[in-house]
Amino acid sequence: MQHGRALIAVAEARARVLQASAPLGHESVTLDAALDRVLARGVRATGDVPPFACAAMDGYAISAGPGKRGLRVIGESRAGAPSQERIGEDDAIAISTGAALPAGASAVIRQEDVVRRGSVIDARAAVGTGADIRGAGEDMRAGETVLAAGTKLGACELAAAAAAGAAELTVVRRPRVCILCTGDELRAPGLPLRAGEIHNSGGPMLAALARRCGAIVAPVQSLPDRRDAIVAGLASALQRSDLVIVSGGVSVGPHDHVKAALAKRGASEVFWGVALQPGKPVWFGSAGATLVLALPGNPVSAAVTFSLFARVALTALQGDPTPQVLDRRARLGVTVLRHPRCERALCVRLQPDDSCTRAFPSGRQGSHLLTSLLGADAFALIPPGEGELAAGSMVALVAPAR
Repeated sequence: MQHGRALIAVAEARARVLQASAPLGHESVTLDAALDRVLARGVRATGDVPPFACAAMDGYAISAGPGKRGLRVIGESRAGAPSQERIGEDDAIAISTGAALPAGASAVIRQEDVVRRGSVIDARAAVGTGADIRGAGEDMRAGETVLAAGTKLGACELAAAAAAGAAELTVVRRPRVCILCTGDELRAPGLPLRAGEIHNSGGPMLAALARRCGAIVAPVQSLPDRRDAIVAGLASALQRSDLVIVSGGVSVGPHDHVKAALAKRGASEVFWGVALQPGKPVWFGSAGATLVLALPGNPVSAAVTFSLFARVALTALQGDPTPQVLDRRARLGVTVLRHPRCERALCVRLQPDDSCTRAFPSGRQGSHLLTSLLGADAFALIPPGEGELAAGSMVALVAPAR
């Protein structure tokens, strides 16, 4: 970073990302493709649910009345096969849970409250009107809104949509993401390394994280540390993406060409530089309708900044009404060093005890130490300041994107 350049706080950076990330357009998808999507249009019940009065228990449909009476069994009503018989005061119809209530019935007596002798049952308990009956429309009424626009669709929401009669749902479109990894030293995973090279671990990680957030991710592209190559890579990515994520080359070294390449492509800067360790040289902005987030290349820095900023953008682009917030806290299990000017994102393991959750560093810490991510349950944000933050201090937690 340039000497003396003002850094913005993590919370301010996240707020700016959220403000710039408007929901995308919508599309129709089938129920089996709608999990974790956000509704763009509400769902109304096409009819009453249940559509008819039905039994809440296995037993017999009867007329409400006292116990200690004999009733003649005149048929059976099963789920999907309702009885066509009409019940008189001295009649009963065997009925299964969920089966339609026969005409003339005003109650269901439970199986365990009768003794059957051939075609007659002895009712041993009194039953009042409506006993063990589910009324028509008790769950949903025809025309009422069951799921409002903006609802994130989990398994229970999909069940409600199906019960309401919906076969397709109108949801916010999934964002298209391109990931560009810069660096002459990067070699594709699995290939033998030449002198000075490392395997590109950041590309697969960022692509997987973006997919976990619901994005449609193009194949990762690796670019050399040349301005012309990065300009060309950006030109292609910007044309086919809602969000471009660039890894590496965003600081101020002689081979860091990303900022200049973004300027060449007409990108507008929202911020560059966050008071965060690791992850300080983050750039965020846009080129036309496409958002751009340039992250540091070191793997821990990339994971931290993706979790803090890229995930916010991706959830907001999909219309999620509750983008990730820092609403969980824990007590430090050990004393840790602070950074004088930056929040430290510490990879931590969480251990609940009798009174609270405690956070312990997950091994050695460093922006290049990928293995520190393997046992991490969260990133603990250590506030800036001089000296140390004592064990037992409360800190905010960020769930790592996985």
